[in-house]
Order: sequence, then structure tokens, then C-alpha cells
Amino acid sequence: MVEVSHLLRLALPDVPGSLGTVATTMGRAGANIEAIEIVEHRRDGSAIDDVFFTLNPNVMPDMVVSALQRLDDVEVLWVSRYAAGGSLHMDLEAVEMLTEEPARASLRLAEVVPGTFRSDWAVVIEKDGAGVSVLVAAGGAPDLPAACGGWFPLRSAARPEVSQWPGWASTVVAAAPLGTPDRALVFGRRGGPDVLDSELARLIHLAALAVSIEAAATA
Repeated sequence: MVEVSHLLRLALPDVPGSLGTVATTMGRAGANIEAIEIVEHRRDGSAIDDVFFTLNPNVMPDMVVSALQRLDDVEVLWVSRYAAGGSLHMDLEAVEMLTEEPARASLRLAEVVPGTFRSDWAVVIEKDGAGVSVLVAAGGAPDLPAACGGWFPLRSAARPEVSQWPGWASTVVAAAPLGTPDRALVFGRRGGPDVLDSELARLIHLAALAVSIEAAATA
């Protein structure tokens, strides 16, 4: 029998002990937690978490949801089957690496991204006049042409068009702002595959998380 995985998104108080209570409740309801990802800290004092889990035999997702809904101040936003557990695990491993050097978290992203997104290379770049300056590069990143300066200001994750550049016809690229519209995290794949919408969402999330980790470490 194939084990089915699920992903649960919930809102809970952003205070010590809340996540432990959720984990205990889910365990008692028959869920086996594989990984937890903190998605967002809200200004109202709550947090949004994603929980990746499997179920014991004869346990249905509704049973777990019902148990969580009995907790004070915990709101289940949605639950669904989730086939891409590997990506979630890779993201969690990436976060662990970023916290090893929190004061350099945004720069360390270049080292983390190739393995996390199965890309050939990654760079952190910054707008420099009409071109760009490379702050850090990993994975044998190519020299970026001055045309990259046209990507800025970068306000959201994007797939910059590079196929017209000499030698770049088979390369696909993704970019996300890194704390400011004039700095970006960029990765490239030679020969594809294409960058998915879900990968853009993951990229911008990791970029924002790295900036937060770095800010907290240098405050």
C-alpha cells in the first residue's frame, strides 16, 4: 500500500509552546509529522506554519483537522495531499544551513540554492549603474552580461529572458529580490527544465527568510 502524504497549513499563536501543542495533538490524532516549515510571522502575534505529515492506518485527514480545531486560537487554513515532500525537506535543510552563519544568511543563499533547486549555479547580484556587481557566486556561475542591469528594480520573483544572449539559448533563469529591489538572488539551469511557479514561490520565500535571519543577527 502506497503511503499518502499531506500538507497542512495553519495559523497559531506565535508564542513558545504553541507548535509543541499542535504536534502533540496531531500525534494523538494519528498523524506522523515529517517536517514543519514556518511560512510567515504576522504582526498580530500569530504565525503561519506548513506541516508535512503522513497518517496511521484507518486515520483520515478530517480526524486530524477536527482535533486541531478544538485547540484555542488554532485555525486550519487548508489541508491537501502533497506529492512534493522532497522539495519541502530540501527547503528545511536550506534554512538550517542559513542559520549556521546568520549574519551572512543572504549571501549564503548562493551556496544553498543549487542543491535546493537542482540548478547549475546561483549568484547574488546588486545593481551597479547600468550593469550589476556579483556579491557571491556558486556552482561555476558564468560571467553575467551588463544586460542584467535591466532586471532592476526587481520587486517580485521572475523568469528573466536570456535566450537571446550569445551562449545562453538553452539556459533558464529565475530571480528573486533580496531585501531590496536593487539586489537579487539568481539561479540558472543549462538545458532546463523550466522554472515552475511553485519554485518561484519557494525562491522568494527563502530569500525573504534569509533577509530576516540576517537582520535578526545583526540587530
